[in-house]
This record gives sequence, C-alpha cells and structure tokens, in this order.
Amino acid sequence: MYLYRIKELRIEEHLSQARIAKVINVTQKTYSRYERGERDISISSLIEIADFFDTSVDYLVGNTDVRDKYPKGKNENPADIGNTD
Repeated sequence: MYLYRIKELRIEEHLSQARIAKVINVTQKTYSRYERGERDISISSLIEIADFFDTSVDYLVGNTDVRDKYPKGKNENPADIGNTD
C-alpha cells in the first residue's frame, strides 16, 4: 500500500525518515520502504504514526481527507450502538 500521506506529513513537519523510524522502532531503510509502498506497514506502526502527527489512521490510508484526529470517547460496546434503552 502506497501511503503518500506519511511522507507528506513528514516533509511538512521538516522531519527526517530516521526520526520517524525511531518513533516507530524500525530502521530508516524500512521506513523508506513504507513511504515508497515497497513494504506493508503494521497496524501498530500506523497507529503510532497517526498519534505522532495527531491525526487518524483513516487519514493516513486515504479513507478520509479530514486530517483532524477523532475525538477520544468512551469505548462503546458495538451491541449498544443505536440502543435507546
């Protein structure tokens, strides 16, 4: 998966690949491969990058163009969603 937004955010913040690689505990070479879409990135690394840039994983993978992070809320039980009892 080509994740152009991780490169876009990194450049916008004037950060090196080595800096982001350190944040997610991979080598610079591995991180470079993530940016070029030559290697799949783990969900946990995506979450770490999203947290680092204060955005959402959905934004990083292109599911939304809204850069804002989702507001933190209480964890809901999926069975309770829509239940008005």
